[in-house]
Amino acid sequence: MSSFPFHTCDVFTRERFGGNQLAVFPDAAAIPEELMPRIAREFNFSETTFVLPPADTSHARRVRIFTPGAELPFAGHPTVGTAFVLAAVGEIALTGAETRIVLEEGVGPVPVVIRASGGRPDFAQLSVARLPEFGPPPPSIDALARCLGLSPSDILAGDRAPEAASCGVPFLFVQVRDRATLGRARPRPDEFEKVLRSYWTADVFVFCDDPELAGSDVRARMFAPFLGVPEDPATGSACCALGGYLAKRDARSEGTLRWVVEQGFEMGRPSLLHVEVDKRAGATTGVRVGGNCVMVTRGELLL
Repeated sequence: MSSFPFHTCDVFTRERFGGNQLAVFPDAAAIPEELMPRIAREFNFSETTFVLPPADTSHARRVRIFTPGAELPFAGHPTVGTAFVLAAVGEIALTGAETRIVLEEGVGPVPVVIRASGGRPDFAQLSVARLPEFGPPPPSIDALARCLGLSPSDILAGDRAPEAASCGVPFLFVQVRDRATLGRARPRPDEFEKVLRSYWTADVFVFCDDPELAGSDVRARMFAPFLGVPEDPATGSACCALGGYLAKRDARSEGTLRWVVEQGFEMGRPSLLHVEVDKRAGATTGVRVGGNCVMVTRGELLL
């Protein structure tokens, strides 16, 4: 019988038992590939990551990311959390207040900055490997309202109408009137099946510009039932694409735009995601998302 060390951390939070849980296997080279999806289902977190040697030796590691239902080519909280864990356990050496690495993922090389305080990592930020792209016209507001258990009048239209976007993983962005409306959303799997199964994405990011905390800009929830994630406490890949959605609608044409996104509050796992978008001559030229992380557990998987 072999044993494989793992660690868990909470991502996009400063407090244990907040944020989004992540299990990380820092040396997964000897774990059989066919067992990785089963191990992810065993942990049953939003994602579990398996860290492997990189194909390019100038990169830090290769990372495979699994939800309980599927492998993903890219995801935000697993990228941020894996970089943090590797630095926290000494697999990646800190080079000062900021350490820059590249992680290989299905979407391509993903640059990550790890920030340290007192010689210990406490924040990580990724830069997207793919700039935002926008999907086909979404289903009607009436249909999306049925999916979310809301009324059509709860969903904004006009220049804030639903739109799908992706920085490697697509999401459908649906803006609602306010935080109370967001809290009333009750996804209906039967309507997701009818309305979204054949669309570009069935992962729905519902948000409003009515946050709870001073200093925040957006309140959000994310539903991905077909990935085995009924609701996600913090979705970094969605917030990357959200940056593209918001920047497209922002009149500013130059500089770095910033938003703080609240997510997971309705689940009792409050998370704060820091989003940055660079614009030059009106075009989005860079997207970053980051946040704080804390270690929670360590153990061994027996195989």
